Amino acid sequence: MRVHLRAALLAAACAPALIPSPTWAEDAPTTVDTVIVTGARNPEDPPVVGDARQRLSETPGAVSVISAESYQKRFAIALDDMLRDAPGVYAQRKWGGDIRISIRGSGIGNANHNRGLLIAQDGLPLNEADGYGDSQSIDPLIARYTEVYRGGNALRFGGALLGGAVNVVTPTGRNAGFENRIRIDGGSHGMLREHVDVARVHGDWDLYAAATNQTGQGYRPQSQQNLQFGALNLGRSFGEDREIRLIVNGWNINQEIPGALTLAQFRANPRQPAPGNYANDQGRNQRGLRTSLRTTWRLSDSTVLEAGGYAVWKDLDHPIFQVIDQQSRNYAAFARLDWEGELGGLRADAYAGAWVRTGDLDSNFYVNLKGARGGPTSRTLQNADATDVFAEGRLFVTPHLAIVAGGTWGRAGRDYQSFAIPGVAGTFNLKASRDYDWVAPRLGLLWEAEDGAQVFANVTRSVEPPNLGSMSPTNTGFAPVRAQDAWTAEAGFRGRRGPFLLDVTVYRAWLDRELLQFTVAPNIPASTFNADRTIHQGIEAALDWTVTPGLRLRQTWTYSDFRFDGDVQYGDNRLPIVPKHFYRAELRYDHPAGWFIAPSLEWSASRIQVDYVNLTQAPSYAVLNLNAGYAVNERIQLFVDIRNVTNKDYISNVQAQIRATAASATYWPGDGRSIFGGISWSF
Repeated sequence: MRVHLRAALLAAACAPALIPSPTWAEDAPTTVDTVIVTGARNPEDPPVVGDARQRLSETPGAVSVISAESYQKRFAIALDDMLRDAPGVYAQRKWGGDIRISIRGSGIGNANHNRGLLIAQDGLPLNEADGYGDSQSIDPLIARYTEVYRGGNALRFGGALLGGAVNVVTPTGRNAGFENRIRIDGGSHGMLREHVDVARVHGDWDLYAAATNQTGQGYRPQSQQNLQFGALNLGRSFGEDREIRLIVNGWNINQEIPGALTLAQFRANPRQPAPGNYANDQGRNQRGLRTSLRTTWRLSDSTVLEAGGYAVWKDLDHPIFQVIDQQSRNYAAFARLDWEGELGGLRADAYAGAWVRTGDLDSNFYVNLKGARGGPTSRTLQNADATDVFAEGRLFVTPHLAIVAGGTWGRAGRDYQSFAIPGVAGTFNLKASRDYDWVAPRLGLLWEAEDGAQVFANVTRSVEPPNLGSMSPTNTGFAPVRAQDAWTAEAGFRGRRGPFLLDVTVYRAWLDRELLQFTVAPNIPASTFNADRTIHQGIEAALDWTVTPGLRLRQTWTYSDFRFDGDVQYGDNRLPIVPKHFYRAELRYDHPAGWFIAPSLEWSASRIQVDYVNLTQAPSYAVLNLNAGYAVNERIQLFVDIRNVTNKDYISNVQAQIRATAASATYWPGDGRSIFGGISWSF
């Protein structure tokens, strides 16, 4: 297979353990893909993943860990498949690898891509320096496990975003779990994926390398895809907790965009493409490389340093309402010091660090001539930089109760320069810049019982400056969009009671100047505005029930109540996009002979608000799936994955409107019945 890559750099910062692990019941049978650690290991919880759960259990807030094993016997092609069992995460596919992802309402108004949530790989962001980003460069097959830090619990990444962080961790030669692996899967709509990876350990050196090739026609016309991914993780150990590691990730993504439909178009034929998308051959094609060099170095029995630097190069060819041609370069350096010891005779631990990053983007727009470039319409240079200094400490005032305090100081800059194009009306020479700075404190409590059950609570401030796209520069400078500010309070419980494993968090966020968007016309980018006051509140719950040793019921339920708070125009109306109730469940039976069967349900139990005036809603839906597999032996695994068994027509998600009309193309159809299968051979 051919994998198109160019140069760049990426660094990984995985949170080190801060305190001794809690005591867990020795007869615990299994675990959900949350932070909770159990004494008994199971196939979805190998030691490296269990260690990550244990590490995150030190957080006084909502966190989860998703192992690669939990989805490797399904057909997982994007971040929504990886995060399916994480409570509190709303991740819904629009097309191909374009995922609408939101935690606690982060970036829900965004018409496209990601905002308000740090999406990272090996601890460092896939987001641009101004916070804008997407998850399409993530290959689920090149991930050892994924950490989810909801809300202010992502402090150790240095940021202060409402949604928190999702961090995908690359395998190493020491923890991949195999030496060689070949996987081939595919099925409906012309889908075919080939994957190969190798893992080696030679003395103090270890190596992991992987490549993936994926092609498919897609459920709808104008949704063809051709993707390649590659990864290299090379490490050198110098003893316990001392290593240097080089990580390189590359991707080549070519995807057509079928577009959102009006409600009438959806009801007539949900598989049809939007006419404008088809006529103009709309798509999103991107190449990129990320490289990092980082070190973890134990300085003493009580202190560990993590530090490094990374760089990312991206090239985007994006024919939509116009052809967007962009190249971006992002660079960063980070350092974090972890300490554990005693203060005044009491057990304590802390971390402190800094993260500095900068990025520049060369952007050119052209007339779209059926997907080809016509005459130029815009030329701009866009730059962003940011600095975060952060710290958090825990003091155990009793053997079971810790007080947690910390915070972030942040600064962000935005610079923009446009150029007049001779003969093109509406282009102009302009320079604009704006700076933001903030302090975001955090205070919490963590109580831990003898059996490992935990109760936690915290209050955290979050701040999000607008990205360059949200500031919509005109010939008078930046639009008057201000930074979003919020205070979030949360409390929760996680632990085991007999055959039940429970993880529940309740939260409420008070937002000022929430950054919201709406689509002003079909195929035209969204316009951003600041709301006055809004409230985001909800419940994030996971319940795992081991009915018998071979039968397990896994459930997650997310309650999301996002609304204006006494707004002059919208009163207390609900915000669009995220349904009020969202439920997932899987009942899995594993037979001792090596086969399993797992029916599952995705239920969007509430109608989805489409507009801010609350006059239009998309219908609720329930989709049934069926997953089954067989282990031929320890090396060969087979699976089949049937999505949307009943072939239900449903709306996966929508784009926000001020007031939706019959002409509003705002509905994204979910895929119909799809059947995939695969084989994996490890040797």
